[in-house]
Amino acid sequence: MTSRERVRTALSHREPDRVPIDLGGMGSTGIMTVAYNKLKSHLGLNTRPSRMYDTGQQLAEPEAEILERFRVDVIALSRTYSPVTDPELSREYEAKYGGSWKPWTLPDGSSCEVPDGFKPEPDGQGGWVLKNERGVYAAMPKGALYFDASGPAANELGTAETVEDLASWKLHYAEPEQFSSLREKAKWLHENTDFAIMCGFGGGTHEPAQGLRGWGQWMMDLAADRTLADEIIGRLTEAHVHNVKLFMEAVGPYLDIVQMGDDLGTQAGPQMSPQMYHETIHPAHKAVYQAARAAHEYPFIFLHSCGGIQPLIPDLIDEGVDVLNPVQTNAAGMDPAGLKRDFGDKLAFWGGGVEVAGALTDGTPADVKRQVRERLRIFAPGGGYVFNQVHNIQANVPPANIVAMFDAAYEYGKYPIA
Repeated sequence: MTSRERVRTALSHREPDRVPIDLGGMGSTGIMTVAYNKLKSHLGLNTRPSRMYDTGQQLAEPEAEILERFRVDVIALSRTYSPVTDPELSREYEAKYGGSWKPWTLPDGSSCEVPDGFKPEPDGQGGWVLKNERGVYAAMPKGALYFDASGPAANELGTAETVEDLASWKLHYAEPEQFSSLREKAKWLHENTDFAIMCGFGGGTHEPAQGLRGWGQWMMDLAADRTLADEIIGRLTEAHVHNVKLFMEAVGPYLDIVQMGDDLGTQAGPQMSPQMYHETIHPAHKAVYQAARAAHEYPFIFLHSCGGIQPLIPDLIDEGVDVLNPVQTNAAGMDPAGLKRDFGDKLAFWGGGVEVAGALTDGTPADVKRQVRERLRIFAPGGGYVFNQVHNIQANVPPANIVAMFDAAYEYGKYPIA
C-alpha cells in the first residue's frame, strides 16, 4: 500500500496493511525544534538546517530523511522542505515552495532557521515579544520555550460591551485567486508523492472568540450575554463558511484530510456543559464542516480539540467530524478503551498513542514501546486509527524515546494487531 492508500483505508474504518504513522502533519502532531535537533544528532543526520516553521509552538518541519526513517505517511501542505529524497524532485519543489528563511538561535543554544517574516523584539529582560499595529500580542520570557498570547494587543475585542462595539471588527473574506498558489502546490504534492496530504483550515469558533475577548470574558459572554456571544459566533461562522467553500473548491481535489481546530476541553472535562455547547458552538461547527463537505466530498474532516471532550463527541459526529485529535487520554473521560468502544465505528482517532506528559518524557524506551503496543491493541483493530503521540513532542523528550515510539508503532502496528 502507498501511504495515501494506507491513510484513506484507515480513516474509512477498514484495516490497511499497517497503522499509518504521523509526525508533523499538522501543528499538534509535531516536534519542538530543540527536541528535533537532539533527535537528528542522535540519529547522525547532519542534513540541512532545521526549520522552525511554527515560531509560537517552536515546531520543526520534519525533513525527508526523518519522514523516511520513521515511515511517516502524512505531510502538511504547508511544508517548505521537499518531502522526498529524490534530488531532482527536491530541487523543483524547493525552488517553487521553499520560502525565505534566516538563522535563529534556540533557547538551548542550538541553531535553526525561521521565516524571514518572524521579527520578535527583545523585552529588555532576556526574553522576546511580538508586536502588531496594536502593540504586544505575544511573549516568550527568558527561560520559556514558547510564545504565549500576552500584552495589550492580545484581545482585540476585549473591551466590547455591546453588539454596536463590534462595528470596527473586520474579518477576512477571501477571493478565489488567493488560493491559486495553494492549489498548484497541492496538485504537485498529489502527483509527485504518495503521501497523504493534510492542510489546515482552522474553522474554529470557541477558541478564536477566547482570543478576541479573553478566556474568562468569553466564558462569561456565553453564560450571561448571549446576544453579544451569538453575534461574535455568527460573524465568525459567516466568514468561515465563505472561506472554506473557496478553499475546498481550490485544493479539495488534491487533499486527503482538511484540518479544523477548536479547543473545547480542559484536563477535567469540557470547558462548557454539553447543553451550552449544543446551543452555541455546535451549530457554528456544523455549518462550517458541512460547507467544507459540500464543496468537495472526499477529504476527511479532522478536528483538533484538546482536553476531556468525551461528552461532546456525539455532537462532533453529528457535525461531520471524521477524525479526532489529539485524543488526550490522560484527561477526564478520555479512556482509550471507552472511546474506541463507544465511538470507534463512527469516529477515527489520530493520536493517543503514547503520553507525552508521561512515558515519552519520563519513561525508558522499553516503557514507551510497552505503552505504544497497549494503545495499538486498543485503537487499531478494525481500522479508524492513525498513530501519533498525545500532542507535540516537547523539548525535554529524550531522543531514544522518540526512536522507540516510532519503531514500536511500525513493529506492532502491522495487521492483524497482535
